[in-house]
Amino acid sequence: MEEREYIIALYEYYGKLLTLKQQSYFEDYYYDNLTMEEIAINDSVSKNAVSKQLISIKDKLISLEEILNLYSNRIKINKILKETDFNKISEYI
Repeated sequence: MEEREYIIALYEYYGKLLTLKQQSYFEDYYYDNLTMEEIAINDSVSKNAVSKQLISIKDKLISLEEILNLYSNRIKINKILKETDFNKISEYI
């Protein structure tokens, strides 16, 4: 999976744990495809401040996943479900 897609998937799980400003930066950058410069202009901050925030957000999302494993567990569950022969399950019901 591409890193951008992975970070967006993590945001779907953990985004509400970020500050409102972090959520805004993330959504502007990843969903609205604004550049860091555009975000900086819109929020009256430096491009460097936006860059630091986006790095911090990414690190926090990865850290939360390492602790909670919600995304990786979902992947494992989906794999198990795909491999499961539901016809065999019905034999035991």
